[in-house]
Amino acid sequence: MTPRMIRATPCPSPATKSFVIQRILAVALIAGLVAGLAIAALQHMTTTPLILAAEVFEAEPHAGGFARVVATSAATIGTAIGYALILLALMLLAGDEIAPRRGAAFAACAFAATGLATGLGLAPQLPGAAETALDARQLWWALTAAATGAGLFALLRRDEVAAKLLGAALIAAPHFFTPQPAAPQSPVPAELAASFAAASLAVQAALWVVTGALTGALWGPFARRADAAEK
Repeated sequence: MTPRMIRATPCPSPATKSFVIQRILAVALIAGLVAGLAIAALQHMTTTPLILAAEVFEAEPHAGGFARVVATSAATIGTAIGYALILLALMLLAGDEIAPRRGAAFAACAFAATGLATGLGLAPQLPGAAETALDARQLWWALTAAATGAGLFALLRRDEVAAKLLGAALIAAPHFFTPQPAAPQSPVPAELAASFAAASLAVQAALWVVTGALTGALWGPFARRADAAEK
């Protein structure tokens, strides 16, 4: 009996791996920079005035002015770069085509897990607002984001009825264990807190979706460059 010939799958060369890593980093940096600058401007017009209005209810004053704008913008850009890296990793692992619409769709799911689901239980809070214990907030946020992400994967990427039921259960379960604020009273007016929560979630959604769309739009040109370089 003639032994079967097994054809080995060629491994990418170190040069190819290096080029892919460079492409991922370049796309993430550019997409993050552009999206971060755009959303930083949006923050300056939406959430920042609400934060300044709430800080009058705090005992200790906060630094403001140009330095604060720069620090907030830098943090937003850094966050957008991180979002772009996460989205690229998810799309590459899923084996999906990386395009603007696909990037925006992945970003919308990421926001649903890390912003919408967590915000429903623990809304973004202004300075001076009543807060739960930090450890409890962080643990609940992490578990809720992970459960919601897994639930969305089961609902959107699996066809089995059991998987979809499990996905729905994972999304709903964390909200039965939402931590309650440690102090029932807050000096921040309820209208101001509600406006900030809504604006903060809208800005976060915009940051995810704009970053995802830009990541998908930039990946194609960089991929064509890579293919041309390999020929």
